[in-house]
Amino acid sequence: MRRRALLGLAAASLASPAFAQGNAAWPTQPFRIVVPFAAGGPTDIPARLLAEELGKVLPQRPVVDNRTGAGVVVGTDLVAKAAKDGHTVLYTTVAHSALRALFARLPFDPLADLEPVALVGVIPMVLMANKDLPVKNLQELIALYRANPGKYDYGSAGNGSALHLAAELFLREAGGLKVTHVPYRGSAAAMPDLLNGTTAMMLDVANNTLPYVQRGDVKGLAVSSQQRIPQLPEVPTFAEAGLPGYEAYTWHMVMVPRGTPEPIIRAINAAINGVLAKPDVQKRLEELALQVRADSTPESAGQWLQAETAKWEPIIRAAGIKPD
Repeated sequence: MRRRALLGLAAASLASPAFAQGNAAWPTQPFRIVVPFAAGGPTDIPARLLAEELGKVLPQRPVVDNRTGAGVVVGTDLVAKAAKDGHTVLYTTVAHSALRALFARLPFDPLADLEPVALVGVIPMVLMANKDLPVKNLQELIALYRANPGKYDYGSAGNGSALHLAAELFLREAGGLKVTHVPYRGSAAAMPDLLNGTTAMMLDVANNTLPYVQRGDVKGLAVSSQQRIPQLPEVPTFAEAGLPGYEAYTWHMVMVPRGTPEPIIRAINAAINGVLAKPDVQKRLEELALQVRADSTPESAGQWLQAETAKWEPIIRAAGIKPD
């Protein structure tokens, strides 16, 4: 733990005003972290925590700017068209990798007009079933759906949401199960119908599901990560439950307009990794079920984005998913 703390301090020191290559010192003025989601939500909270910590080690304090609209399009477009100086950055999620397939027309290109800086972390999802559904595990759920095509419904946070895509991937990987999708305006709106049995199943990010599974309000059947999560040690992974290869996350990433000078990108990356390496920051984020990546590079973040885009675009097109 002491070694991790020292590494964190060392990385944070790179983000000081002295960190510059050529004339590319950053930041030279207060900067914006644009979050294309509503204030107080599961994306906004980690973004604000990151902004708070960056403000402690940088000469200029960041301001979180929530810009919602058309999913994440409005906020993302703002950053794509911003000055290429590192003073307007995007804090986004897996939703970014779905944009090209979801929208026939966009005012920007998600891959060509924005550039990854750092992968902040990933949040696994939990497959939940109504507590009265006559299944005890994932294989029994699959068997129930296979024997009753089209009879059951599942909820999501909306058409094209990460929860919708993860559920469609599950249905495909389980052999093309026929379960009817019911979109809601957010997972909080979907939860009452899962609890009362109107819908049979829902995948949601782990931080939203924990209290319901821990209290026994719903059945937790599988987590979508490679390992079990500490908060739900009794819930198996999809692989352990008999569906190897299934993984789905929502993830958090910082991006800048394409063409931002590389030294500025490196400076932002160093600042982010520095604060993410701090044990107290990791603890706070892990309490939100976010598995921190304190060592990502712009290159590795770019590879992650490319892989996620290649993963989700075929799912969207095959299922004919359209945005709300």
